[in-house]
Amino acid sequence: MADPSSYRPRPGEIPDTPGVYRFRDEHRRVIYVGKAKSLRQRLANYFQDLANLHPRTRTMVTTAASVEWTVVSTEVEALQLEYSWIKEYDPRFNVKYRDDKSYPYLAVTMNEQFPRVQVMRGHKKKGVRYFGPYGHAWAIRDTVDLLLRVFPVRTCSAGVFKNAARTGRPCLLGYIGKCSAPCVGRITPEDHQGLAEEFCDFMAGRTGTYLRRLEKQMMDAAEEMEYERAARLRDDIDALKKAMEKNAVVLADATDADLIAVAEDELEAAVQIFHVRGGRVRGQRGWVTDKVEEITTGALVEHALQQLYGEESGDAVPKEVLVPALPEPVEPVQDWLTGRRGANVSLRIPQRGDKKALMETVQRNAQQALALHKTKRASDLTTRSRALEEIADALDLDSAPLRIECYDISHLQGDDVVASMVVFEDGLQRKSEYRRFQIKGFAGQDDVRSMHEVITRRFRRYLAEKERTGEWADGSGAEDTLTDGGSLTGTDVITDSLKDDDGRPKKFAYPPQLVVVDGGQPQVAAARRALDELGIDDIAVCGLAKRLEEVWVPGDDDPVVLPRTSEGLYLLQRVRDEAHRFAITYQRVKRAKRFRAGPLDDVPGLGETRKQALIKHFGSVKKLRSATIEQIQEVPGIGRKTAETIAVALAQAAPAAPAVNTATGEIIEDEEPDTTGGSSGEPVTAGAPDERRGQET
Repeated sequence: MADPSSYRPRPGEIPDTPGVYRFRDEHRRVIYVGKAKSLRQRLANYFQDLANLHPRTRTMVTTAASVEWTVVSTEVEALQLEYSWIKEYDPRFNVKYRDDKSYPYLAVTMNEQFPRVQVMRGHKKKGVRYFGPYGHAWAIRDTVDLLLRVFPVRTCSAGVFKNAARTGRPCLLGYIGKCSAPCVGRITPEDHQGLAEEFCDFMAGRTGTYLRRLEKQMMDAAEEMEYERAARLRDDIDALKKAMEKNAVVLADATDADLIAVAEDELEAAVQIFHVRGGRVRGQRGWVTDKVEEITTGALVEHALQQLYGEESGDAVPKEVLVPALPEPVEPVQDWLTGRRGANVSLRIPQRGDKKALMETVQRNAQQALALHKTKRASDLTTRSRALEEIADALDLDSAPLRIECYDISHLQGDDVVASMVVFEDGLQRKSEYRRFQIKGFAGQDDVRSMHEVITRRFRRYLAEKERTGEWADGSGAEDTLTDGGSLTGTDVITDSLKDDDGRPKKFAYPPQLVVVDGGQPQVAAARRALDELGIDDIAVCGLAKRLEEVWVPGDDDPVVLPRTSEGLYLLQRVRDEAHRFAITYQRVKRAKRFRAGPLDDVPGLGETRKQALIKHFGSVKKLRSATIEQIQEVPGIGRKTAETIAVALAQAAPAAPAVNTATGEIIEDEEPDTTGGSSGEPVTAGAPDERRGQET
């Protein structure tokens, strides 16, 4: 625990101007970001007698080890920079609203030649029109099913669309009139684009125009005695009205507004948002947050506005935002919203009438959401706390292991050996910090040696990061550089170079209190030996053996046996199983990639497009192998040098062996597969690799 006076800036160092400040911990991670109209006055509040600080603020300043700031010109710039840094650094002491679910949106892909209507979740994409969010995906599908009768926009996937275009036959919706069938040319791209625009206009609340137009067309058809057409138009009008009835009118003046309500207690706060477009509720969402700092309702509203509109622009920011309390000061926030929209935005508290009544409804939703969240979390938090305490008691730790890292080795009969690292913080998964490793120090199957390599590589990075941030008292450890190159994060490869993340998360710099390995005494000993060789003695190690679920600790001949009903054992099992799942998934990906590899994959500089062009031109790798350099040059995009490289690579590759029918023993004389991904040149025999013959570990 740090003394705030040890890093307090000297008098006169802090400017009396607007700006944004960052508190960092001893590992140089940003733990808090804040903004201020006057940096000097705001930061002075943190460096006073600890007894006068709010308990959560006191925890933050004693966890921090340094403070720094950036001066800006205006409070609006400070608001923008604060939002950017909170998104970038994910500081643990800032208010961060957590969606209680991934809300579905009705999306129209206006960035495509033939726009598609579909359900979308997750991050918003450029060029896509979104409506919602909705509480349930089925509500979107019901609405779309009604509207397709009037606006027959494409709803099929890219694969279905291409298949229909290839065969010249539309899907079922095209036959029953709920799709204009652009796949077979029944409608031009321009007309289909216009149809999608009309669909979006109707969803945006401009419904009266279309109803009046359809009613006029129905009357004209009836006068001309085209009764079948008039009946269809009548049914279309009924479908539109039925879709409109799903969202009752809540504001009679057809207002576009977002209503934000907050329910809070001393520890947590819940936010509910109603999106009203054209006077109708078009979407609803809710967030919950821990109040890790002393904060007012107005500040909670400000953080909610940042999260809600930080990535939005244009019409996605409504003309009117109704809130229960105004941020202090309100002018910078209102100017920021106006900048995001590109037009004036009214930020105010409703005082009377329909808007106040609707705000009361939103407030009740927020209170119910907070009560439900607390009911769910109370049991979960108690269970997790008990599990961590049981682990600490069983392993004789000084404190509960708030951060646990678990490692597992996976391979198939010694091939494609990989390892995984999963992270649990406070008993919960921290998937953003999962890592994957390729074992490169040796070949073959040796789980103990693999475990030693992975632990060494992971904590060598930790020591290098400590050295980089200046935490070493001397130059020890400087010679232990990183050259392994086998680490992956999520599904993406990360480089070996230690990027200067400047406090960002998702790095190896944060040490665990407990390392868990999937295995027994040998694996535990290897992990402990790796840590000892690096001079790390403040991290506990244990292993969980699968057969009897025994917990092994270094140096003990007998395991620690936790009761089968122990919450601590259950947590260790969850951690171990998650590491196993993560490792198996990666191992299967590598194995599938290896099995799909062909001789063209070894040609340097030959990308997927030119490989496909070669196979399309020659028909197979076998014919390509027998082609001359001049014949290879006939393929578009293949020059003389590339053709020579291809010829040399194919000549050095093993020639294709005859395939064998495993049932009859007959040799099959056939062409090589017409794919660049097949395992050309490998005989198909009864001894070929088979997942049933191997065992994944």
